[in-house]
Amino acid sequence: MNIEWLYVSHKEIRKLKKNGFTTVESLAFTPDYFLVEALGLSYREVSKFKEKLLKKIDVNVLSAYEHFLKKRSQVKYITTGCGCLDGLLGGGVETGAVTEFVGEFGTGKTQLAHQLAVTVQLPEDKGGLEAKAVYIDTEGTFRPERIIQIAQHQGLNPLHTLENILYTRTYTTEQQIFTIKLLEKLLEEINIGLVVVDSIIAHFRAEYSGSEVFIRQRLLARHLKDLNLLAEKYNIAVVITNHVLAVPGVFVGNPLKPVGGNVLAHGCTHRVWLRKIDEKRWAARLFDSPLNPEAEVVYTISKEGVLDYRSR
Repeated sequence: MNIEWLYVSHKEIRKLKKNGFTTVESLAFTPDYFLVEALGLSYREVSKFKEKLLKKIDVNVLSAYEHFLKKRSQVKYITTGCGCLDGLLGGGVETGAVTEFVGEFGTGKTQLAHQLAVTVQLPEDKGGLEAKAVYIDTEGTFRPERIIQIAQHQGLNPLHTLENILYTRTYTTEQQIFTIKLLEKLLEEINIGLVVVDSIIAHFRAEYSGSEVFIRQRLLARHLKDLNLLAEKYNIAVVITNHVLAVPGVFVGNPLKPVGGNVLAHGCTHRVWLRKIDEKRWAARLFDSPLNPEAEVVYTISKEGVLDYRSR
């Protein structure tokens, strides 16, 4: 239900939308403390406000069969441009979900982000959605030259491919969060099939540390929730890249772990760990997915993009 239903002024409606609230449900199911901060209301005022909202909301309960017909039957897949990675993900990057690529520097995270911004533009019979991409660059790693190389390899017009990528550079956590909130209007007007955030954690990690980690995790949780809502509401694919950090004192097993902890883990649908094997080979391991089994594949990176590795 649209928030225009609310009997409040146009000024208050604009304030609600600026804070990311576009439906009655988004208001009613938001924690009280967040509404207190965002709207400048007291806890008592928020409580009374939400009581009225909840009376107007119907809980949408479906049978598993209906859920499958209405939701899962709408899912599409974007090819990564790499056959083994598509197989690992069950057909490619899934729409209506958040897919995370995590790994150290030089493992191909940004390469994959570039490549998906190209392949989403392919016809559906070639693994694309014939749609545009939104690319949110938080670290200044976007390179149009790489888009041109990948587009040529995929048989697309390089200049048209660049025109179909809506690019923005963010410099702070707040700007990154606000950019995602603004996307809803864009998604209503333009045929967008993919949103990339490269990387999800860079600003959060730089701006919040020590005693501020709790604040960081709370903001990150809200940010991931916004991304999941966009993915589900508009049936688009959301792809995020993530850093790793070393865990002191780990002598057995992998001493690295993804940044963001449980908050980021719970906010992603599919999680893929990328690592470098040698100068010609990289490995991708699907380590968390509600549908596909844990597995690992080997790929390579060239000027044409991320490709299947074929030993000579």
